[in-house]
Amino acid sequence: MSASSAYPARPSAPAGLPAVRAAVVAVLGAWLAAVALLGRARAFDAPPGTPPLAIVAGVFAPLAVFFAALALSKGFRAWVLALDPRVTAALQAWRFAGFGFLALYAHDVLPASFALPAGLGDMAIALAAPWILARLLREPGFVARPAYVAWNVLGILDLGVAVSLGGLGALAATGAPGEVTTGPMAHLPLLLIPAYFVPIFVMLHVAALMQAARLREAA
Repeated sequence: MSASSAYPARPSAPAGLPAVRAAVVAVLGAWLAAVALLGRARAFDAPPGTPPLAIVAGVFAPLAVFFAALALSKGFRAWVLALDPRVTAALQAWRFAGFGFLALYAHDVLPASFALPAGLGDMAIALAAPWILARLLREPGFVARPAYVAWNVLGILDLGVAVSLGGLGALAATGAPGEVTTGPMAHLPLLLIPAYFVPIFVMLHVAALMQAARLREAA
């Protein structure tokens, strides 16, 4: 297969794909509503110095469902492989919102040990997104290039580091008056980042890596 053909990583849409898309949209909406309701009920709070188990569950439970669906549903897997890599790459540009972590650090809302690596890492991935998108527009076969694969792997690693640092920050908290901790990440609206957007960005990266693997195998 020629690397210059029009998005060879995207298979032709199988029957039933619209139904899968509708189900995915419904699940995403229900997931967002659940996070919002649980956040308002302060269900993600944890005492200082204890593991933020609720947030950990908020990150990994959706990912577990995602990987289970990939393994068990051919329709869902086909839908993931049919995603437009240009769209998934462009969506990662939203991670420039990681600049907000730097602003929250500057205002003593989040600690530097978490805010700086998480914010700068997200911004780095986001800054590379336009270049990735430009390459995809010029060369559809770029999906299989090492640079594209590396960018997606680094994107996942960045999110993993941010989640890990957030957990370590919660464990290190003492509850002393005036202490700057990662506690605000358990409250709305910041809660939406670890419990909703982080898993979605990981899923987008995984979809991109699956498409890259499929194209490399076909080539």
